[in-house]
Amino acid sequence: MSEFNEFDQQGSVPERTTGAIISHAFEMYKGVFLYAVVAMIIYSILGAVIQALTGMNSAAMLEDMRDAGDYSRFSVFSAPGFPLYLTLSGILGLLLAPLYVGLIYMINKYNTKNPVEFSDLFIGYRQNFVNILIYALLSGIISSVALSLCVLPIIFVYPLLMLGYPILLFENASATEALGKSFNIAKENYGVFLGATFVGFLLSMAGIVLCFIGIIITAPFIFAVMYSLYCAHLGKPRPIIFNK
Repeated sequence: MSEFNEFDQQGSVPERTTGAIISHAFEMYKGVFLYAVVAMIIYSILGAVIQALTGMNSAAMLEDMRDAGDYSRFSVFSAPGFPLYLTLSGILGLLLAPLYVGLIYMINKYNTKNPVEFSDLFIGYRQNFVNILIYALLSGIISSVALSLCVLPIIFVYPLLMLGYPILLFENASATEALGKSFNIAKENYGVFLGATFVGFLLSMAGIVLCFIGIIITAPFIFAVMYSLYCAHLGKPRPIIFNK
């Protein structure tokens, strides 16, 4: 049985296997990657502005680490501007979360053969905006805690969060509802979620090998994986009814 050999007018749905989900995500991403690049450029420009405003200089920080000699005694939080940079970067990440939701919306429109418009990228600022921000904050806290535990736990925790943004968008759910539903579905299908998330992140980070510039093209791929996981386990999304 073919996983998704051709797209019909209603859109395609992958089988619940890691390979089928990644292949489906790749096909979806090819249709919207130019918009994904725009989203990453917006993120990069705003990130550069924050770096300039805070005086954060990563090259200087590395030089300070070398000068310290004993790396165990060097605290990154003591670097000039770093605490403010970290705070503003966190706020930026929250404020741009609706942009990622907009990218998922574009992917769905491409899948269902509906015309994709540039304004679709900003749907998250018009639809369920507050809950998207709250979810971004909650998932960010969970991810930060996992990262602080020797980094490795994030690999096993993040798959539980993969359906949150699609649920917020397509089901207009609250942040806690999206978190709970994502956790429960991923828990029941954890092997597939773990495999798809791990491969998705590897492909998203693949742009690093192209002098870091390629990351602008590859990084948003993980949002296509989120969409394909949603389709595989919850079916094709129903039409979105906009809030007035």
